[in-house]
Amino acid sequence: MTLFNHPTPTSPETFTAYIHEQVQAALNEDIGSGDLTAQLVPEAQIVSAHIITRESAILCGVDWVNASFLQVDSDIHIEWLVKEGQHVTPNQILCQIRGSARSLLTAERCALNFLQTLSATATETRRYVDAIAGTHAQILDTRKTIPNLRLAQKYAVTIGGGANQRLALYDGILIKENHIAAAGSIQKVLQLAFTLSTGKTIQIEVENLEQLQQALDANANSILLDNFSLDLLHDAVKINHAHGKAAILEASGGITLDNVRSIAHTGVDRISIGAITKNVRAIDLSMKILA
Repeated sequence: MTLFNHPTPTSPETFTAYIHEQVQAALNEDIGSGDLTAQLVPEAQIVSAHIITRESAILCGVDWVNASFLQVDSDIHIEWLVKEGQHVTPNQILCQIRGSARSLLTAERCALNFLQTLSATATETRRYVDAIAGTHAQILDTRKTIPNLRLAQKYAVTIGGGANQRLALYDGILIKENHIAAAGSIQKVLQLAFTLSTGKTIQIEVENLEQLQQALDANANSILLDNFSLDLLHDAVKINHAHGKAAILEASGGITLDNVRSIAHTGVDRISIGAITKNVRAIDLSMKILA
């Protein structure tokens, strides 16, 4: 599967193919012409190992780990003791692995890289989801993802309980400040977007209440409120209500765990947060060979 020809996996089969391709690229990057250090281990040696977490996390990336080991050696056996999306605690064993010592050592870093990064994304997302629990709002990601991990991280966001903003530039129209300036006005740029008839979502970003009013008057049905203060968010929700809740309102910019619940209480529908994908700190995991 070529990612650019099939940008949006829409079935388990295509997503499996995407994972296979992504893992293959990661293995090629790491192994290159061969794992020199693994040659220090007897070729016939069979060992058992396990992957353990050193900290609390939401587990995400099981399929990437499986693919990493099995693409190196299809005879490796992996038994997971926890499920995708499960909360895990420090020193908990995540899975047990048995196979060629050389193969396990060759696949180890690739497997752990995927697991620690995707678990980190899911874990950070869950923190924000938990912070607004009981409110009307929904946590969304953005396109601020790690290069070549866009689909994987957006999948991890859903495992953490969040939802996906548009996947990529082909997946929806998001009109920003420079688009408005180039087109001439909010009304003109929205009219052009509607004329395209792409069947995709159309969202416009506004920076103040005057622009919000212009967007609503131009029949915008999805509006991104960029760096609005809490007071302005409250006002924006009131203005939208006066228009019969004409648009989905999404807050973005300057959002942290400290203020996200207050933002949710303003009445906005969605809260998009780049930090849940671009600022993640990898979960501390390790693989230990037992015998």
